[in-house]
Amino acid sequence: MKKLLVFLLVHLAFNQKLDAQELYVSTEPASNMPRNSIGLRLTTELVPGPDLGLRTIPEIMLGISKNLMAHSSFYVSDLHQKSQKIEGFGFYAKYRFLSIDSLQRHFRAAAFGRYTSVKNPLYTTTDLGSISSISQDEINLDGDNSGLQGGIVITQLIHKLALSASVNYTMALDNRGGYKLLPGQADESIGYTFSAGLLTYPKTYTSYSQPNLNVYLEILGKSNIGKAQSFMEAAPAVQLILGSRTRLEFSKRFQLYGNMNRMAKNMFLFRIEHNIFNVF
Repeated sequence: MKKLLVFLLVHLAFNQKLDAQELYVSTEPASNMPRNSIGLRLTTELVPGPDLGLRTIPEIMLGISKNLMAHSSFYVSDLHQKSQKIEGFGFYAKYRFLSIDSLQRHFRAAAFGRYTSVKNPLYTTTDLGSISSISQDEINLDGDNSGLQGGIVITQLIHKLALSASVNYTMALDNRGGYKLLPGQADESIGYTFSAGLLTYPKTYTSYSQPNLNVYLEILGKSNIGKAQSFMEAAPAVQLILGSRTRLEFSKRFQLYGNMNRMAKNMFLFRIEHNIFNVF
């Protein structure tokens, strides 16, 4: 009986850790977190520039069922003013509608939606109250813009390599506080991502408590509809998973090309996440 229990624990850990390399840092995969689980996540974004900008994103995640999960987040930063303030909140949900499984590989497809509401200025003004410049061209639902987003993501796992791609449509809304989109300002965009994750350690599993070390390369791009405005950036990342529950992550983004005025260009990302299983 003891040998059977050990076998089941190792088998369960292997199946959970096999998917570790698709726990991407800058994007979400088509796979979901385990049902009846809760995830607590804290993300810090450092934006380089003359005045170093800082955004903090506390987030709670729920595994509602094997096919449905949801996130709720808050945004706090000093990117739009001199001191830290709560900018707003956001919700994210993902529904996995396709799963094809085989030995040490699987294919997933999911649809996702997002809503963000923030109170940030969309432009700067002069002392006389006239508009001097638009804050940025990018529609960014991670704290800068209010808006709606919907998209599709697919993920293919092949042993220790995980590949994922997504496409999304984003519609910007007026920000709270009377900050309305200006005539001619971009209010729609198409985004796309491609991500690759590789499990580098351990080579062989012997215990569910073994740490995982994963490396990633993610490509993120966006184009504003009806505007000659676009960008593409690369986001290499490293991730350490401890005890199958806790994730420590670091990523640095590099803009490959672009002609958008952007606040979060070339940013650093730090994150810690802890998951609690079988909560409800």
